[in-house]
Amino acid sequence: MKYIPTIGIECHVQLATKTKLFSEVDNDARGKEPNSCVSPVDYALPGMLPRLNGEAVRLAILAGRAMNCKINLESRFDRKHYFYPDSPKGYQITQFYHPIIGAGYVELPSGKRVAIEHAHLEGDAGKLTHFDTYSLVDLNRVDTPLIEIVSMPDIHSAKDAHDYCKELWRLMVYAGVSYGDLYNGNMRFDVNVSIAPEGATELGTRTEVKNLNSFRSVERAAEYEIARQTKLLESGEKIIQETRGWSDATGKTTGQRSKEEAKDYRYMPEPDIPPIRLSSEFVEDESTKLPLMPADYRKKFGGKLAGDTLEVLLDYPELMRKLGEVADEGAVLLSNLFASVLLAEEKSAEYLNDLPSAEDLNELCKMNLDKELSSTATKDVFLHLFDPQMRGRGTRTIAKELGIIQENDMGALEVIVDIVLAKPETAKAQADFKAGEEKVIGFLVGQVMKESHGKANPSAVQEILRKKLS
Repeated sequence: MKYIPTIGIECHVQLATKTKLFSEVDNDARGKEPNSCVSPVDYALPGMLPRLNGEAVRLAILAGRAMNCKINLESRFDRKHYFYPDSPKGYQITQFYHPIIGAGYVELPSGKRVAIEHAHLEGDAGKLTHFDTYSLVDLNRVDTPLIEIVSMPDIHSAKDAHDYCKELWRLMVYAGVSYGDLYNGNMRFDVNVSIAPEGATELGTRTEVKNLNSFRSVERAAEYEIARQTKLLESGEKIIQETRGWSDATGKTTGQRSKEEAKDYRYMPEPDIPPIRLSSEFVEDESTKLPLMPADYRKKFGGKLAGDTLEVLLDYPELMRKLGEVADEGAVLLSNLFASVLLAEEKSAEYLNDLPSAEDLNELCKMNLDKELSSTATKDVFLHLFDPQMRGRGTRTIAKELGIIQENDMGALEVIVDIVLAKPETAKAQADFKAGEEKVIGFLVGQVMKESHGKANPSAVQEILRKKLS
């Protein structure tokens, strides 16, 4: 029997605010001492009341618009009750009944669309670190502002799950909603997987693989769950609805706990935070602040760049923004330079941290288009633009210091060609060319390049040679 997988993904996105969702405490706790970025609100002292961070609301609007979602003009917070050491309040402040972001969709590079059911604002829980005989609690992460993006079960392969998560990451980073640091948990993915016989009208029993923080892990975990569930059904066993953990080391998921239902959390309206009421004018004004998104760059460069090259470059938002500042006729040249010279050499981290100015890049493109720089020389100057010692010198100055600007003055080139043609060692090649042997033109061009110390424009040289020898 053939089984069809169905995958839905919940993604927690940490918002790039300076402070937490409900308190005036630093939102960036990386490298900080445990329990040093906390306030009485975070650890729930009696009488301490939350106050909503307005910047988190603004970023949620941008996130929603990036996903083609409706923004609900009225939304409310709820309390999600559960008792765990990393939640000192005994509940999580979230949006359950009235989320700020409504339905929308994310379009994958393949053109497939994954529907978004909704996305809601919420404060994160703390962090537990487990040891052999005890566990330690760090509350630095409590009430870090998150949006939880809930997709519809529209994904039917592990590859599409990978592509959806990567595109979601791109959307959030390009929109400026999140820093997108997967290593530090800025985005975490919960992957719900079920399988059902082909043609079935109902979905199978699902499992949820929690807290994945890489696109590759999402794909591998989905592949494993599809294979595991298929094997169970083929052997006549039942699939248990549960939460499972993933190990990159073993490449397997393991059961953790039975899956809770909404009723288990005893949701109730949050009494300490009034409803969020937005005007349509405010939402529209914030929406106009959305910068160019991956879809815009695909439209801009579509047909001009190889699809694979563009998808690689789209993983570097700052690079794409820089390319957006470059004249259209030069953007393709630079895109190929970045892809072939930098990314292919696996130097992206080294080079992309401090990009050259748009002025220098535009000048490089102009010199190439004006045939002042050969393809090889263009690459050479391009790499020197990243050299800290060359920073700020200017493209033309660097090219002059390297001595690689091509000679395009036809009169000056004719003088050099005449010198080469007058040499006895080129006489045979000249005779061969006149006799119809085309390939010897390369030898003659090489002799002119040598005479010009590599500065002659080869195409101009060939044009002059053909004219003189015809």
